[in-house]
Amino acid sequence: MTASSVESLYSDQVKALAADIPRTQRLAAPAATVTMTSPLCGSRVTVDLAMDGDRIVDFGQTVRACTLGQASASIMARHVVGQPAGDMRAVAKTLRAMLKEGASPPAGEWAELAALAPAQRFKSRHGSILLAFDAVVAALDDIQGHRPEDAPAKGLPDTMRV
Repeated sequence: MTASSVESLYSDQVKALAADIPRTQRLAAPAATVTMTSPLCGSRVTVDLAMDGDRIVDFGQTVRACTLGQASASIMARHVVGQPAGDMRAVAKTLRAMLKEGASPPAGEWAELAALAPAQRFKSRHGSILLAFDAVVAALDDIQGHRPEDAPAKGLPDTMRV
């Protein structure tokens, strides 16, 4: 990693997001709780979701992650409440495509995720960035009775449910 690549990875925006994570209180009676970890770096996120129909109405989290994982969790917490389940799944898919395939970052209220785009080049950082999003999708799956999409195994996964 060169000095300039580290600077782009840990921009002032990323550091500011990581320093100010909203919704760090756990919910008293969540509809689902999911803990995910990144086996590569050891970062861990636990999320609680409450829903009304198809819409997320409350969210709480515990974040034990690196700066990038904290920034991602911060963005999640700023925008997740009020989101329909399908939109959350789409945002998570777009974030994964941004990191894995170099796709465009999510737009609209999720545009802050573009701050994490420099991590595309650093596969070892993908897991911590995806943690909060994978945990929310897993919680939605639990609540709605969905089975996660089967993906072909290709080495160590970015995130794992604990």
